[in-house]
Amino acid sequence: MKSVLILFDQAISLYIWILIINAIISWLVAFNILNTGNRFVYSILDFSYKLTAPPLNYIRKFLPNLGSIDISPAVLILALLFLRNLVFEMFAPTLF
Repeated sequence: MKSVLILFDQAISLYIWILIINAIISWLVAFNILNTGNRFVYSILDFSYKLTAPPLNYIRKFLPNLGSIDISPAVLILALLFLRNLVFEMFAPTLF
């Protein structure tokens, strides 16, 4: 069971990093620092978008419109950290 918790923790951490990378790349594209005409940049952006778009779009339905500011990645990261801590509080005391 300890290995499952460690795997869960690593998966959550990896997904958080993908969210952060997606936000940074989208900023760089918005400010014309990166060009999506480059196939490598486009493939990274497309891959990260496919992984992060479904939960972010679901969160965006419930958030108020803040103009050009998108706080859905921050909300998702906080929710993932809360979920990870909740799982560890429920199962870790019995394992250690």
